[in-house]
Amino acid sequence: MAQSPHSSGTVTLGLLQHASPVGASKAEMLERVAVLAREAVAKGAQVIATQELFVSHYFCQQEDPALMDLAEAIPDGATCTFMRSLARELKVEITASLYERRSAGVYHNTSVYISAAGDVMGRYRKMHIPDDPRFSEKFYFTPGDLDWQVVQGVHAKAGMLVCWDQWYPEAARLTALKGAEILFYPTAIGWYHGETETDMRNQREAWITMHRAHAIANGVYVAAINRIGDEKDLKFWGTSIVCDPSGQVIAEAPIDQPAVLIVPCDLSKIEQQRRGWPFLRDRRIDAYGGITRRMIDE
Repeated sequence: MAQSPHSSGTVTLGLLQHASPVGASKAEMLERVAVLAREAVAKGAQVIATQELFVSHYFCQQEDPALMDLAEAIPDGATCTFMRSLARELKVEITASLYERRSAGVYHNTSVYISAAGDVMGRYRKMHIPDDPRFSEKFYFTPGDLDWQVVQGVHAKAGMLVCWDQWYPEAARLTALKGAEILFYPTAIGWYHGETETDMRNQREAWITMHRAHAIANGVYVAAINRIGDEKDLKFWGTSIVCDPSGQVIAEAPIDQPAVLIVPCDLSKIEQQRRGWPFLRDRRIDAYGGITRRMIDE
């Protein structure tokens, strides 16, 4: 496999934002994603990224053991097999978010990175698992145990993270320290129907701010891919974005419309940004022991 020189060249991302309605079949969702992926490649995408758990509705709003039947094996389950075939067809790399069946009663929220030859090059299991009203993920997902994952693709080094991970600077930093040039965050985040306009605005702006902050603090590109549409108690706010290493939002999808976001990323900007703002150089790694404690009590 060709190796991308560190922080050089350009890679064009294709982010796929769409609805995953309650009641839609797996076959329907896979075909929808295939249509969007073909459009992305026709427009020049070299790496395609899906939203979180794209093949089904966001089932974590309720606790129902029967919904664990949605989990599939990797790499030979139906969804992973389909995406591997799609990568081969389009000769493109794909990062896809899946519900992984590891064993009876052990399931993960997992991202895979697939080569243009259809091989699974890397796998990341979501580390931070939320348990909030309408986001009952601890019921469905075992916490990740593969550590932070960076995949050397043909075009760039991809950092593989998932949704709730995006609120943790530690996750972004550790993945960047392993060499990631782009942090991918497949996402399912939205508003509860009972929230005020002010709360809705503040939440979405906080979400965008976190991605910009990860890009700035680590001098990397950040790509977040969110779904749209109303699903039971939630309205997902789309806004799939890409931030450059200076934290500028260089591409943004609509709140409520499907989108194929095509974004060229000049990797040489990583080197430029880190020379001007050398945050990684100036870290006091001798003074951060407290970060591994829940709280630092006096």
